[in-house]
Amino acid sequence: MNRILLFLLLMACLPFHSFSQNKVSLSGYIRDAETGEELIGATVYIEEIKGGTTANLYGYYTISLAPGTYNATFNYLGYQAIKTEIELTNNVTRDMELIPDRLQLEAVEITSEKANRNVSSLETGVSRMDAKKIKDVPQFMGEVDIIRTIQLMPGVTTVGEGATGFNVRGGNIDQNLILLDEATMFNTSHLFGFFSVFNADAVKDISLYRGGIPAKYGGRLSSVLDVRQKEGNSKEFAGNAGIGLISSRLMLEGPIVKDKASFMIAGRRSYGDILAPIFNPDLRGNQLFFYDLNAKLNYTINNNNRIFFSAYTGADEFRFDEAFASSWGNTTATLRWNHLFSPRMFSNFTAVYSDYTYSLGVPTGSQAFNWQAGIQNYDLKADFTYQPNMNHSLDYGVQGIFYTFSPGRAEGIGDDSFFNVFEVQKEYAAEMAAYIGNKHTITDQLSLQYGLRYSRFLNLGARDVFLYADDNPNDPDNIIGSREYNRGEVIADYGGFEPRFSANYTFNQQSSVKLGYNRMRQYIHLVSNTTAATPLDIWTPSGKYVEPAIADQLSLGYYRNFKDNTYEASIEVYYKDYQNLLDYRDNAQLLLNQSLETELLQGIGRAYGMELQVQKVQGRFTGWISYTLARSEVQVEGINRDEWYPSNWDKLHDVSVVGNYRLSDKWQFGAVFSYMSGRPITYPDGRYVFEGIAKCSSLLTAPITGRVPGHFPCTMPTPAATHTAFSSDRTATIRRLRKLFN
Repeated sequence: MNRILLFLLLMACLPFHSFSQNKVSLSGYIRDAETGEELIGATVYIEEIKGGTTANLYGYYTISLAPGTYNATFNYLGYQAIKTEIELTNNVTRDMELIPDRLQLEAVEITSEKANRNVSSLETGVSRMDAKKIKDVPQFMGEVDIIRTIQLMPGVTTVGEGATGFNVRGGNIDQNLILLDEATMFNTSHLFGFFSVFNADAVKDISLYRGGIPAKYGGRLSSVLDVRQKEGNSKEFAGNAGIGLISSRLMLEGPIVKDKASFMIAGRRSYGDILAPIFNPDLRGNQLFFYDLNAKLNYTINNNNRIFFSAYTGADEFRFDEAFASSWGNTTATLRWNHLFSPRMFSNFTAVYSDYTYSLGVPTGSQAFNWQAGIQNYDLKADFTYQPNMNHSLDYGVQGIFYTFSPGRAEGIGDDSFFNVFEVQKEYAAEMAAYIGNKHTITDQLSLQYGLRYSRFLNLGARDVFLYADDNPNDPDNIIGSREYNRGEVIADYGGFEPRFSANYTFNQQSSVKLGYNRMRQYIHLVSNTTAATPLDIWTPSGKYVEPAIADQLSLGYYRNFKDNTYEASIEVYYKDYQNLLDYRDNAQLLLNQSLETELLQGIGRAYGMELQVQKVQGRFTGWISYTLARSEVQVEGINRDEWYPSNWDKLHDVSVVGNYRLSDKWQFGAVFSYMSGRPITYPDGRYVFEGIAKCSSLLTAPITGRVPGHFPCTMPTPAATHTAFSSDRTATIRRLRKLFN
């Protein structure tokens, strides 16, 4: 491992010696003139070379040029472009502040120097939106929601209302790496999936990578959702507040030291527990609310150093009289240090803490108990960007993550409870990675982005691991003993390379074709046998009996802009091949199971489809139409007679239409329309009761659900019965807990 990391870093250092040194650099930050916020993805266009560069995730840009005089245009969508003449004899630092375009409702001239990312960017399957665009999209109950917005993008679906998370190109919800200021979010749902944890007032920018994922990202199979919070207005104190049908929110921001340090703090809370007793006094004393709290500080030490600290905490709290209580929530903290080693070399060092906890129970009585579980990680990263010349831009870095998995601890509450304490052993793991990538401009028409990531995962002690006859954990009866592993001792060791490649061939300023390939490895898995958005999901690491999942994706797309970039259109096709996907046995017991591996099965999968999108990005009327035609299938030994069957999130058709008309600065109107195919399901044709537990049977065959005819709990949810499924799951869970404790 150490040799591989050293090899990658040595490769990254080669440009310092192998590229011409007779260049000078133009660099700096591009910011909003009114707030001081960095503009992610702002463009710098150099007229003399008919090309340029874009600002990174921190608003920093750099471009290497031969000494001379150049005409540069700085631009960002929705802002007034700045054209200036710059004389380069030595390295020049030029920070730019762009003014929001208040006249954008009027007819404007759009030049060829305008940002043309849809055609010119190297990535395939990437969607980017800023906070303004997100807020323009009408949402359920008037609550602005990032997750709901990205579900309107091609290739992104959900299994239905009341279901947490989102599915990307045929993948499960745990196959999405969701980052908030580089901290991992393990559950993004509020109110059983109807709303997300992201407060749009606190968000500056989001990027969703469905394909062509850069080498700096890893750990998930299907997508990366990178959410960046606002830094805070460094010019003047400002705020924003709103009262909605579901929740109210408040955001405050301002300078601590003008143009040097700023803050942002935002809070949101729903008030179902406050309003419900007004309509029904019997509900007084119940809990039914969620909350979010976002905070961010940043301080510019000097031109070469800047530090950021951001934090988030949020949770859902539910309690219905003395019958049931449940809660789940995330807490994250991120500390970052940006450092410029030189105008051409930008670095970011990051330390992250992330904690996701979930619980349920019965507060009082003879059945009183409390069950808790969670996942926690610590993450350290070092990322570097180096641009030796106009034709090359290198990204490289290292990362290390330490995990603590708490599968569950349940105990009785009070003297009247007859439950005993029951706890599943904690698990520990470490994940390490090193990567290097290069954006390479070969000609004016052909550009490449290629990279390599190496990741390694160690499942660690201290804990006991069951041993099975023939090393086959297909049945708890096969247990022949156990082995005790000491703290830090390696239980299982996995790793491998993850190549990434993208190519863009530009026919002209208006059209291009892109090709992308990436391999991803996923070492942690979400184990769940329900689609209801309950906190009953278990995160488990790859280990002695559970192998990491692997996905290879190939995508091809054609991109075309019309009418001076007013309209953007794209069509992409993709194919994904999966290895070691998790499924579970019929009637699997996943909760508080010391031998969870006996309930799990692993197999292969495939997903393929076509995505079409047309957007209008200029004028009074804006919006987009997206259509996805897709299939997602799985083959697991022991299910459906070992034949292929549709995954639970397989949807053939998905159509979304979004429109927004801005009448004036104060008035705008929007509308959203969605249509999608139903997901696979088996309907029971019989029902019986055995030992007080309802069972259903089906004579239907595999093409509908993939599972063989047989018996299963009558809690399998349908698209129209998710909440019924949750209620039944809750009752069954309490029964299982009682059985386990005794």
